[in-house]
Amino acid sequence: MAERRFVIVGNGAAGTTAAEELRKLDPSGRITLIGLEPYPLYNRVSLPRVLQGRLAPERTLLRTVEWHAQRGIDLRLETEAAALHVAERTLELSTGEALPWDALLIATGGRPRRLGVPGDDAPNVLHFQTLDDTRRLLEAAAEARARSGAEARAVVIGGSFIAYELTEGFVQQGLRVTWLMRGDRFLRRVLPPEAGELVDAIAGERGVEVVHNEEVARVVVRDGLAVAVETKSGRRYPCDLVGAGVGLEMYTAWLAGSPVPLEDGAVRTDERLSTGIEGVFAAGDVARFFDPIIGRRHRMGTWDNALMHGRVAARNMLGAGEVYREVPTYSSPLFDSNISVLGMTPEDHPGLEAVTRVDAAARTARTLFFLEGRLAGAVLIGAPRGRKRLLELVKSGEPVAAAEREALLKGE
Repeated sequence: MAERRFVIVGNGAAGTTAAEELRKLDPSGRITLIGLEPYPLYNRVSLPRVLQGRLAPERTLLRTVEWHAQRGIDLRLETEAAALHVAERTLELSTGEALPWDALLIATGGRPRRLGVPGDDAPNVLHFQTLDDTRRLLEAAAEARARSGAEARAVVIGGSFIAYELTEGFVQQGLRVTWLMRGDRFLRRVLPPEAGELVDAIAGERGVEVVHNEEVARVVVRDGLAVAVETKSGRRYPCDLVGAGVGLEMYTAWLAGSPVPLEDGAVRTDERLSTGIEGVFAAGDVARFFDPIIGRRHRMGTWDNALMHGRVAARNMLGAGEVYREVPTYSSPLFDSNISVLGMTPEDHPGLEAVTRVDAAARTARTLFFLEGRLAGAVLIGAPRGRKRLLELVKSGEPVAAAEREALLKGE
């Protein structure tokens, strides 16, 4: 029997995990792993700690080139996919090389969305996704302090997790931070107003100026550098550095002309992470997958979701036909607090019922999301008490009685 040929586009958490799982299950298959960056897998969850100065960049590296070679995984770094030819079952690289495949995994993730306003290409208007992004942010913060000393300022734009992580990182780097959001609160599609107010209070205690309902009109550039951000209301916020966290655009341009289905810019899959094209799967951030727990498709950009996607996709590339049925989770520090998200939120399903309990004095908030009487997800600010029970309820789909709702809100 001829050895099977597996090609994986994207060497992040989903792609590298899939390659490792394939090698465990198929010792003789040919595995090619394509990566756009110059690094093997590193821990993106740890990048905020690098930006805060609490972790050396090299400590984020999880794999080495030698690790791949020892396992017979052909790792191609700084390599870009150019086109997918399904009829020929080949992947065309930007070098012109064509890689044949019997099964292919799309795990390309995305790239930060630009602000789309004049001046957003200034060298000190930066994004935060990769290890190199983090290094550039650290250099830019040091340059800002060298120019302006204790008065060095940063403006962060966006109401996303990335924008929050930029905000905390800049504070830790000794910058005075203004945090601009187009909406009326952080994670406005997820958090209720009361919980958003708590996040504002936590950030405000660290000296952050939080500004809502302001949309950026342009970045003011002088002598080649951003020196202020102007909003559509006419307000101007001086700065030495701008951090943008306004979402991602998926890496799917190389799929143009192929029959791979796209939905809202991501790759559409079924509950087995199959695109519906024989042998072609998608995993991680780039996959808009059918989730049988919530009964609809959504995209989940979290580390643990990418790891679990990678394992299931690998098994299905070998013909297992396994359904992906997991509860995605995400956790992040929130200055001296913490925020945890699990399951589905109104960002995935606007029709969810939300119930919230906030204790401003204790700096805690718990929001539970229900769908037809079942717990669908939750957001916890502060100690994540009762998290295990919440995960069990989301996964089981059991109805939740009113008395238990109250207990869950209390973290009991």
